[in-house]
Amino acid sequence: MIVDAHVHVAHLARLKVPWEQWIGPAGTGEAWSACYDSDGAAIPEKVSALFAGAGVDRVLLFCEYSPKATGWQTIEDMLPLVDADAERFRIVANVNPHVHHPVAAELDRQLDLGAVALKVHPVHAGIAPNDPQLYPAYARCLDRGVPVIVHTGPSVFPGATGRLGDPVLVDDVLRDFPGLTLVLAHGGRGWSYEAAASLALTRENVWLDLAGLPPHKLPVYYERFGFERVARKSVFGTDAPSADPARNIAAIRELGLGDELTEGLLGGHALRVYPGLVDPPTRA
Repeated sequence: MIVDAHVHVAHLARLKVPWEQWIGPAGTGEAWSACYDSDGAAIPEKVSALFAGAGVDRVLLFCEYSPKATGWQTIEDMLPLVDADAERFRIVANVNPHVHHPVAAELDRQLDLGAVALKVHPVHAGIAPNDPQLYPAYARCLDRGVPVIVHTGPSVFPGATGRLGDPVLVDDVLRDFPGLTLVLAHGGRGWSYEAAASLALTRENVWLDLAGLPPHKLPVYYERFGFERVARKSVFGTDAPSADPARNIAAIRELGLGDELTEGLLGGHALRVYPGLVDPPTRA
């Protein structure tokens, strides 16, 4: 099973940035443009076919409420994709204390709609991952057995606060919620690969997701630790639409990691980290 554990299917009318900036230079603009209707809403069947054609069996769709940076990717916009293909698609919740209060109540709402994980985006939301305002959400995730994804590294989008993407900031969260499963999105992209890798390699419940990182450069980014070691604590993600899932899957297979580790990276590890990937989502 192949899992793309990091995907953003935004409603175009709710994006704060231009489409060309959103999709970036590595995205497949023509293919993705065909997946939207005239109102800017994703066409579920076409998005499903795009991932099926790339060989992706499960997709984590990220919500994001970031009015300072990229705009809105609401859970309501994700639900039609799950309704159309509940086997393939799962939703990742998002809370932003500048938008949601109380955060635990909003998180419960999104989890009850079928979300299988929570993402916090310090860089776009403008709040540190160790801010006490987020602690009620972490406590709820711990109670409900839900993993937490934290964006690490900077962002190219206007309105972002790059310093809040320092992976070291999650050390406080690990101290205060020792049983919480944490995924460091983008693996410390930019200036903090080593900090992110160090946390993943020294903490049993910390993982990296490699979304947005060119696969052929991974051995360079994690050279100090050896990418094979890092790959054992990593899950595959593309950050689509800003990357081509089929191309990235092929590039991962060319890294020479061996069959077992390659299949773990492309899907097996994600099934361990995200229990909600196994069974079709349910709504309360």
